[in-house]
Amino acid sequence: MRLDVRVLPRASRNAVEGFRDGRLVIRVTAPPVDGAANVATVALLARTLDLAPRALRVVAGGTSRNKTIEIDGVAETLVRSALARRV
Repeated sequence: MRLDVRVLPRASRNAVEGFRDGRLVIRVTAPPVDGAANVATVALLARTLDLAPRALRVVAGGTSRNKTIEIDGVAETLVRSALARRV
């Protein structure tokens, strides 16, 4: 499944904030330099969903705040319900 996210780098804390305008808002403390924010985003989302980080990858928007993340091996309904429980 694919998940559209809005990443806010250099935040004061790492957090998954919920959906806004159809995108999952994620705050990460990492700067948007050399892919550090992408790595932090994938790690935070994997931890939130109880998945291995290798199951997630950024497939669009690598240098943008708006990204598309592909999640392997999990149904969309399970991802959305897991996010709803934790956000």
